[in-house]
Amino acid sequence: MRFIGNIEAKTDSKGRVFLPACFRRILQTSGCEKVMLRKDVHQDCLVLYPEHTWNEQLDQLRKRLNKWNATHQMIFRQFVADVEEVSLDSNGRILLPKRYLKMAGIEQEVRFIGIDDTIEIWAKERLEQPFMSPEDFSREFEKIMSKKEGEPNE
Repeated sequence: MRFIGNIEAKTDSKGRVFLPACFRRILQTSGCEKVMLRKDVHQDCLVLYPEHTWNEQLDQLRKRLNKWNATHQMIFRQFVADVEEVSLDSNGRILLPKRYLKMAGIEQEVRFIGIDDTIEIWAKERLEQPFMSPEDFSREFEKIMSKKEGEPNE
């Protein structure tokens, strides 16, 4: 499952938004009925995880954490406490709960960005500037791509 694209949309007064058709087709083709919604760990955006991807992420996190370590348990608890299962309605919309809209600073206009196996939802205004300057992007991309396979990342 690979999502790519950068699509604008608008939420309605109830917080519903049409999931872009290209993303809906990918979910339907893969047989995915549920998606999990969570605020991103690093950025002020929301992330939609297809159920299968969410379960893989959870398994990966759980393997790195010791359930008998109090700090690890708090990290896991916080990660899973901020997630909500959302479903597409018959019109292809999802409901973005008000608390999630607030977390991401979304008022009405959003931008969906396909990020490999997840979909990010951004407040359109937050994407008026690039994520990185073109120079920084080029430099960092070159560093990453010039590494040999299996070399550790910084």
